Amino acid sequence: MNTRRSIAIIAAALIASVSLGAAGASAAPPTATNATAVVHWNEVAANTLAAVPGPNGGAPPAYQINMAMTQGAVYDAVTAIGPKQYQPYVLKQRFGAKASIEAAVATAAYDVVHALVSTAPEIAPFPGRGGLLTTLDAQYAASVDAIAESSFKKQGIAAGHAAADAMLQARQGDGRFGPSQWVRDPRAGHWSPLLNAMGQEILDPTPWVGGVEPFLVESATQFRSAPPLALDSPEYAAEVNEVQMIGRATGSSRTEAQTYVAQWWQWAPILAWNEVARQLIVANELSAADSARLLAMQNLSGADALITCWADKYYYDFWRPWNAIPRADEDGNGGTTAEPGWTALLTAPYPDHPSGHNCNDGAHAAVLRMFFGDVVAGGFHMTSTSAALPAGAQRVRTFDTFSQPLSELIDARIWAGLHFRYADVEGQRLGVNVAQYGAAHYFQSVGH
Repeated sequence: MNTRRSIAIIAAALIASVSLGAAGASAAPPTATNATAVVHWNEVAANTLAAVPGPNGGAPPAYQINMAMTQGAVYDAVTAIGPKQYQPYVLKQRFGAKASIEAAVATAAYDVVHALVSTAPEIAPFPGRGGLLTTLDAQYAASVDAIAESSFKKQGIAAGHAAADAMLQARQGDGRFGPSQWVRDPRAGHWSPLLNAMGQEILDPTPWVGGVEPFLVESATQFRSAPPLALDSPEYAAEVNEVQMIGRATGSSRTEAQTYVAQWWQWAPILAWNEVARQLIVANELSAADSARLLAMQNLSGADALITCWADKYYYDFWRPWNAIPRADEDGNGGTTAEPGWTALLTAPYPDHPSGHNCNDGAHAAVLRMFFGDVVAGGFHMTSTSAALPAGAQRVRTFDTFSQPLSELIDARIWAGLHFRYADVEGQRLGVNVAQYGAAHYFQSVGH
């Protein structure tokens, strides 16, 4: 499957998501309540949860689950106040029409994030936990202290507590930090971990994610990706040969620009896509209700995309290029050639199929398209936090459409030697499918 065909598949799927959004997920006209608190606490939550060590819940799939819990609670807190615009997620209780939305937002976000950080299991050392919580406490105090004392402030705080409590209760026993989903299989076609300098296996810090109860979809298998290409097929041989040449660490046919793009994309997409959402909320002057809805749709869809993706990764257990290329004489395919010692530009500690980055980006971008369309007037910027970028490299880039970063990401993961092309394409398709389902079944306008 060539690049143009890959992009066409994803574009068609995303166009479908736009149609769905127009029917059931478009933003309502702004109300008098602006989105300042929603935007601020999204940024606080994103930055705080990103600081949790990977095995303790800070690795991208677990981090996205934590953001989903936070934004779902914020959505419920806002939705519970004033005229009922949208169906709640888990909170059924209603609060006074004049309750402070700012207090509700701050309290809901603070309660969930504080609970997640304070109860995160210390699988890896977490010396910064105390400082992180102290900073979070100060941020919450600053938010609520800025609101004039009144019964409306108290009602807003009560709404926030209720929304957070409902979310935390709903996620009890949901499979977080459960058993690993990986079953070791030495046969050709199956993933095996790389070794570190001390000869130890480099393993997934959150191998339990595929066993977590989804937020929106019915099960982690509802939108299972198509299986990897057959090892003996000509399509598989073409994909191996592509990544073998361009994805290698040394002697690659990559251009300097392609190397930069591959390195630029080596970061957790949760931070970047929430940043994009905040930009567009401000630029389009969305109300608090519509902003909370957008961020909930985005992050709950993103979480379900990664839960589904991780379930698929360990279901298929498909090998990475650095497994497949040195062992190509075991794949039964005359179109591939074994190259002992082949290494990729970048690596990751879990199976290939489907691409986790593409699953997550596909879901986030699909929701953003539902609200804003594909072409964004004035564009939007994305900031890479990649540790793979050399010092002084440009980190902030601007895009005019959501199609641009999505099509680039498919190629970037191949240029990095991280994935076969089909894993990228299927990842984005999975993300779009999950986001479409979420928009069709949750967050509906009252009376829809």
